[in-house]
Amino acid sequence: MRIAVTGSIATDHLMMFAGKFTDTLIAEKLDKVSVSFLVGDLEIRRGGVAGNISYGLGCLGLNPLLVGSVGQDFAEYESWLTAHGVDTSGVRTSATAHTARFTATNDETGNQIASFYPGAMSEDGEIDIISLGNANAVDLVVIGAGDPAAMQRFTADCLAAGVKFAADFSQQVAFLDGGAMRTLIEGAAYLFCNEYEEAVIEQKTGWSSEDVLDRVDTRVITLGAAGARVERKGSAPVTVGPVKDATFVEPTGAGDAFRSGFLAATAWDLPVERAIQLGNLLAVHALETVGPQEYDLTAATLADRAKHSYGAEAAAEIAARLPA
Repeated sequence: MRIAVTGSIATDHLMMFAGKFTDTLIAEKLDKVSVSFLVGDLEIRRGGVAGNISYGLGCLGLNPLLVGSVGQDFAEYESWLTAHGVDTSGVRTSATAHTARFTATNDETGNQIASFYPGAMSEDGEIDIISLGNANAVDLVVIGAGDPAAMQRFTADCLAAGVKFAADFSQQVAFLDGGAMRTLIEGAAYLFCNEYEEAVIEQKTGWSSEDVLDRVDTRVITLGAAGARVERKGSAPVTVGPVKDATFVEPTGAGDAFRSGFLAATAWDLPVERAIQLGNLLAVHALETVGPQEYDLTAATLADRAKHSYGAEAAAEIAARLPA
């Protein structure tokens, strides 16, 4: 199964202030703020939901087609993705805008001052997803969090052309209203969300859990430290617990990594239980690393951890499909 992944492609610029913002900000003068913080370090991470999901799929040998808009500053990031098995031929370069960028400064108490520049991502709606899909023999389009108008267009185009698609709102769940959510969900082969997003979707759409399952083939709900659950109408839910002995380091990108593992196992026609297990295994790799694309995958490590958490049979079935 060939998978195309749409959504944000961005870099994260993360800085740390060795102090407290509250020691500098004056409550009575917040209407005239002009402050500068001297930061001690800078971390630049490759990210964006489409970039993160594609990275995981590429590492698993799926050669996903990354779809989105970037700036002319994308060359180094593109080389990184290509080296990790991602097809970037579906990426368009803006003539005027930079690649999307998230910039954040954290203080020693965990407070954060941040901004997000969408940049070239705002031009995603100019991409013809169906033409790209036809040219690259795409079987499934993941419509990830990105430019809201582009998400609507990609969904409508997939429905009209009869192309299977997965709906994945993630960071956009707070921005999208109920009407937009309803049009993005209707007819999806997969709907990805976590428990909080599941509740927001139902609250905003006015649909019950059963109403949602009437409109999608499969709903995949990540449960954090409890693993993940897959639901299908007329079938008993399938819940798989977490990977054992995981070490929490930094959570950014863990949900995207889960999607990579789940979709890869689905593309290999493995049963849903195995898909959740591989999703959990990749999520832990991201969780145990600083940065959403800094984890390394080896067949031996994945097989060992699969055996430790899910048994020899699960490990053997997953290992048989992993690239050397």
